[in-house]
Amino acid sequence: MFATRFAPSPTGRLHRGHAFSALTAWTAARAAGGRFLLRIEDIDPTRCRPEFEAAILDDLAWLGLDWEQPVRRQSDHLTDYAGVVDMLDRRGLLYRCFRTRKDILDAIGDAPHGPAEAARPGPHPADEEAAFLAGGRPFAWRLSLDRARDLMGARAWDGLAFVEEGRGPEGERGLIRARPETAGDVVLARKDAGTAYHVAVTHDDALQGVTHVIRGQDLFEATHVQVLIQTLMGWPTPVYRHHPLAVGEDGRRYAKRDRSVTLGELRAAGLSPETLRAELGF
Repeated sequence: MFATRFAPSPTGRLHRGHAFSALTAWTAARAAGGRFLLRIEDIDPTRCRPEFEAAILDDLAWLGLDWEQPVRRQSDHLTDYAGVVDMLDRRGLLYRCFRTRKDILDAIGDAPHGPAEAARPGPHPADEEAAFLAGGRPFAWRLSLDRARDLMGARAWDGLAFVEEGRGPEGERGLIRARPETAGDVVLARKDAGTAYHVAVTHDDALQGVTHVIRGQDLFEATHVQVLIQTLMGWPTPVYRHHPLAVGEDGRRYAKRDRSVTLGELRAAGLSPETLRAELGF
């Protein structure tokens, strides 16, 4: 059965852009006679807050959306994601990286082949890693693309692909070859945080039977490494349907960091859900 989801992070109040994305997925599920899931992606304990989660549920209900119960809250399932990281590590696909964000950024200027190589720093020498561990230095677990390719073999690696039913930022559509190398050796976990976005989202899409991932074009590039993780874990790759981002009158996309007007503020100003839906094309 067709199944899709809307998966916000409770790091702030929803705005028009979120409403557009939620309505796009909800409308597609209803048109297909399928399932619509709401997932709260709250794996970042430093930014996610319960009051924002409560506001998300309230705003979506105000918009007229309904969803399957119970709502999956990722912070309740951190051990599941840690198990994925452990499995990948036991297969020799991960390595500890003690470099800071500044170290990585500084290396970009020195990389002979550009930023992609700087984002694939590789394991530390064994003696250096041992010294860092003994000193309690924090580290991240990175997915080694070289080891993944060696494990899969060149043919399977070159066959990584996904179906795009929407449009990528450059108009990409149809069967698209996945290029995980564009993301480099991504971080899948940190010493002080058991999981990263790519692990949690692919795990939950597989667990919840998501057949279609409907989301904004800003997440199109994330698909490449997510297809690799799905393949390594033996999970199905959903169909992807990326949509253009909703923009304001100034042509800029709505974003939390730009303090876009929230749905709560629109509601307080007297805007009706019918008016907002019409404004967004629904």
